[in-house]
Amino acid sequence: MSRDARRAREFEAFVAGAAGRLQHTATLFTAEAPGANPRARRLLTLALAHTYACWDRLRGEDPYECARQYLATRFAHGTWHERVLLGRTRPHPGSPLAVLTAQERLILVLRMYEGVAEEQTAALLGLPVERVHAICDRAAATVLHPPRSAAPRAVGAEVAPS
Repeated sequence: MSRDARRAREFEAFVAGAAGRLQHTATLFTAEAPGANPRARRLLTLALAHTYACWDRLRGEDPYECARQYLATRFAHGTWHERVLLGRTRPHPGSPLAVLTAQERLILVLRMYEGVAEEQTAALLGLPVERVHAICDRAAATVLHPPRSAAPRAVGAEVAPS
């Protein structure tokens, strides 16, 4: 069996086992609806392509960690690009994570869903550990106790002059 064929089989086995979880992670990052998640699917495709390109250089490293790290950094950079340069990034309004900023979602998902340690998350994102801790705590509190929306005004009610 050729080396390329073995590499392809190993990678296919990795994808079969990890793609579902990585796609769910990407969907949580983007806060898109699970059935309509084009940004998450694009992130997953890029992360898997990157992992495949690095496959021979992993040498005992965890390919899932490699893919997750690329997914997270690509999301962080892509979100900045979309928000700042293109003026768009809108999470699905039905997502419980929609009330969070992209950075809060990223940190909360890495810490709580993926189980990445604070120190690793901080190193990955280039933030101090204390900042990651504070952002994660704030994000968790926001998800557990979402801000209330303003109560609808009664029809025909007039606003009293100030």
